[in-house]
Amino acid sequence: MNLLPHAAGLAAATVHLVLPHIDYLSILPIMVMLGGAVVIMGWSSLLRRPLDVTWVTSLTVLTASAALVLSLFQWYSVLHSGAHAHIDGAVVMDGFSVLVSVLVTCAVFVSAVVGDSWLRREGVDGPEYHVLMLVSASGAMTMGVANDLIVVFLGLEILSIALYVLAAFNSRRAESGEAALKYFVLGGFSSAVFVYGIALVYGATGTSNLPQIADYLARNVALHDGLLLAGLALLLVGFGFKIAAVPFHLWTPDVYQGSPTPVTGFMAAVAKAGGFAALLRVFVSSFHLLRADWQPPVWVLACITLALGAVVALLQTDVKRMLAYSSINHAGFILLGLQAATSRGVEASLYYLFVYSFMVLGTFGVITVVAGRGDRDHSLGTYRGLASRQPWLAGALAILLLAQAGVPFTTGFIAKLEVVTAAVHAGSTDLAVVAMVTAAIAAFFYLRIGVLMYTPDRSAAGGGDAAVTGAGTAAPAPQDPILVGVGEVGAVSVGSLAPAPAIPAGAAFGVALCVLVTVVFGIWPAPLTAFAHHASLLLKP
Repeated sequence: MNLLPHAAGLAAATVHLVLPHIDYLSILPIMVMLGGAVVIMGWSSLLRRPLDVTWVTSLTVLTASAALVLSLFQWYSVLHSGAHAHIDGAVVMDGFSVLVSVLVTCAVFVSAVVGDSWLRREGVDGPEYHVLMLVSASGAMTMGVANDLIVVFLGLEILSIALYVLAAFNSRRAESGEAALKYFVLGGFSSAVFVYGIALVYGATGTSNLPQIADYLARNVALHDGLLLAGLALLLVGFGFKIAAVPFHLWTPDVYQGSPTPVTGFMAAVAKAGGFAALLRVFVSSFHLLRADWQPPVWVLACITLALGAVVALLQTDVKRMLAYSSINHAGFILLGLQAATSRGVEASLYYLFVYSFMVLGTFGVITVVAGRGDRDHSLGTYRGLASRQPWLAGALAILLLAQAGVPFTTGFIAKLEVVTAAVHAGSTDLAVVAMVTAAIAAFFYLRIGVLMYTPDRSAAGGGDAAVTGAGTAAPAPQDPILVGVGEVGAVSVGSLAPAPAIPAGAAFGVALCVLVTVVFGIWPAPLTAFAHHASLLLKP
């Protein structure tokens, strides 16, 4: 029997598998982050004893540094060759994605050296903290390069799942497990909402690829766009949870307060970076033609986020809860750039996101040191007289808080100025006024901590927390006007003079680096503003 005809027919019926072209440079920083996590985890699994913290921190710093160098190579490639989509259009390498990668790698670097001090103090061995941090960072970087809604969701889940575990990392505190459970439940709900949004957008446009969605909207006029707008609304809800925008912020105070302090700083920087990166790309780049539909709800979100974050922070006496509401207020400022829906607005939001990450990482680095062993003492009374006990630590915290308040000659001032200017130029003057009013309100609770640090501790002078009356009975000390929040009932006791906290080398280096970035680029902002400007121009709509 002649088998040649059958063989020829089989060959003709064979389907050729065509693999998409992959430019590995576009995903190499992400691969380095994940590869570093795998190497650390694999090495530790081969040892009988837990891997020493020094080795784990060193490997994490080395991994973040390598990813940073590769991100700078990406920047060089983008400037000379332009933006390129890769892996069948699923990811894109442009100035926008490079800025996010640089931001996330810097955040990992600082969090690793600050976390090293915390791990040593708490006696925690093993690589789990650093491995989870590297995996979470890779998720945020994936959201930055995502060119498809499915890839955005993939990055969102990689970012979030690792953060759920990090929030519960301190097993010695019940508050840590409670924070992780709240974060997990609400995070799972928001992820489901986000997936439904992707499904509706796909049903309305026939694709989940961001450039193809933009092309569809440019070529077609929908007579009934309810399905698409419903999908947009659900996507905004999913992003709103991740960036802690009101009313999707309810997890933020409890999770910030209960999580280990270095994790809180990492979460405040990286989760916002990933969330805002994807939010800006999806709405400004792909749904720019529908901005008349999504700008009003974003306006409302920004307004209530600004107001609630600033006002409720006034009532807090726990410094981590106060900074949680402060981060909500900052999210409102970044939303100003999104609401403007212009290249200048994107530039302002990117710059704000970049400099805010250093401010918040440095702030939580100081809080990590002040909290002491057990990571429990976060009351405002702890900071009274800190300048007399540890002047360099108090000075660093004062600079970082003033920067968050928007004081001139800091990056915070330029960041607030840029987003407000972008809002005014886009015609949202009323929203800009709301932002400036809330900035003035927020300045109070930042200055309150600063005043406490430079106010002598009354207990150190022998006054204690109570005064002795002539009859020999103890009378309560006068109510401290600095510690009591606006509208709060009752007095907050001022603790006794705490011993001077020792500043570990890792935490000192991380905080000093953040202060240096905040001050140097506040006086000489050109490099960072140019970086954000080119990144916004290279964001392909």
